[in-house]
Amino acid sequence: MSRSQLVAEHLPLLRRYARALTGSQASGDAYVGAMLEAMLQDPSVLDERYGPRAGLFRLFTQIWNSVSLNDDTGVATLPMPPERRLSNITPLPRQAFLLLSLEGFAEEEVAFILGTDVAEARRLADAAGREMAAEIATDVLIIEDETFIAMDLESLVESLGHHVLGFARTHKEALALAKKKTPGLILADIQLADGSSGLEAVNELLRTFEVPVIFITAYPERFLTGERPEPAFLIAKPFQPAMVSAIASQALFFARNAKRRKKEPTH
Repeated sequence: MSRSQLVAEHLPLLRRYARALTGSQASGDAYVGAMLEAMLQDPSVLDERYGPRAGLFRLFTQIWNSVSLNDDTGVATLPMPPERRLSNITPLPRQAFLLLSLEGFAEEEVAFILGTDVAEARRLADAAGREMAAEIATDVLIIEDETFIAMDLESLVESLGHHVLGFARTHKEALALAKKKTPGLILADIQLADGSSGLEAVNELLRTFEVPVIFITAYPERFLTGERPEPAFLIAKPFQPAMVSAIASQALFFARNAKRRKKEPTH
């Protein structure tokens, strides 16, 4: 594939990322343009150790962190309030959050793109999750049959400012808890204590209300082959707290954005 074809393939995703990062399509495109200029002047600046896509994002990040294009006061901000809130997160944590959650890069790729190590990339993503959670705190239902894992998840989500409605160890308990109060987020295992399925419990709950769901499981293949809700997020056990933090904030952020768009009048 030629260099121009490579850029054309990944340019739409890079523009999306730049828009979310800067809070403005015009400002984001200015940074993408600066990156393309740098590549034209010196093609060797593209580091493809982790593949061409990660290399493009790494080069874009180097431009973003070194050139003050986003100070142009004539650039209009995006009209969607959630994306404006996202742009208020501290820059480095915002980059880690978007790369991990929106763009789907692995932690090692995020570290490469940001020019840091995996531990720091996790710390930055966790910081972003905490900053965002302050604005989107909600009630969380935890469907998990292992007590210590459930307690770890409770501690994590409460440290982000959320409130845990309770723990469910079985399909039946999950339905009973959700009847008492509708959760704003569900964290669910797939294999439950009595042999019942957390996936089936979630699908039944979602017939009566809409809520973002994150499956945290040691059996990801069951999520991929079963009847799963859309959209849903998947985290494999053993999990990293920073990953749960970032994905939870992403799920709530985009769920709220989707609800707002549904409420907007159509013309």
